[in-house]
Amino acid sequence: MAETPADWQTGWLRGVLELALAAVLTDGAGHGYALARRLDERGFGKVRGAALYPVLGRMERDGTVTATWEPGEGGPGRKVYALTAAGRERFAEQRGQWDRFSVLMTGLLDAAPRDMADQGER
Repeated sequence: MAETPADWQTGWLRGVLELALAAVLTDGAGHGYALARRLDERGFGKVRGAALYPVLGRMERDGTVTATWEPGEGGPGRKVYALTAAGRERFAEQRGQWDRFSVLMTGLLDAAPRDMADQGER
């Protein structure tokens, strides 16, 4: 059975959501819903606000994003997030760390048998 983003995003995306948000913020500032939509458009599935906003809040406290209120057009205002210089620096650092992690993980997985159904218990 093929996995969908909804099947894996909870565990995997939780660990890298800050990096993923920084990546989509390199496209430009956006409010939370727009950032979640960008992630969805890139195949990560629907990111719930309960996961998204705590990470954005932590990024704001850490100084990696700024948040400004924009008035809503016919509705409530919303917070718009943008990467700061420190955020761009941290993104570049984390991107390098991700590249290294990805190489290590790929090597580990490539060394393991692909089809464990034929392996039996060890």
